Amino acid sequence: MVGIVIVSHSQKLAEGVAEVASMMAQTAPIAAAGGLEDGSLGTSYDKISAAIESVYSADGVIVLMDMGSAVMTTEMVLEDLDKPNVKMLDCPLVEGAVLAAIESAGGRSLEEISERIEESRTTKKF
Repeated sequence: MVGIVIVSHSQKLAEGVAEVASMMAQTAPIAAAGGLEDGSLGTSYDKISAAIESVYSADGVIVLMDMGSAVMTTEMVLEDLDKPNVKMLDCPLVEGAVLAAIESAGGRSLEEISERIEESRTTKKF
């Protein structure tokens, strides 16, 4: 199953998004990497790295970020990471996480999930 990592400046936000996605797809491997080690706001290279490791498999990992330095820090992690099939995706954080979790639990591949996530960027809520 494709793993999912939620990266946010806020530990609570990352954990909340992971919680909602897990509620929708209980078997999907999801990890939150939010905030700094001391619990303050920010992004942590080490937390992102550890989260990817915790859900990594040969099926790959999708990383979703909230904004700004979450994206930059994730890019640095991926540059240093010696693992194939880890992909950052640009999408609405909550909607993308839920969709990724459902698709992962359904056995979709990294590429199939990536395509579906891309489609979610233009989905209207009402």
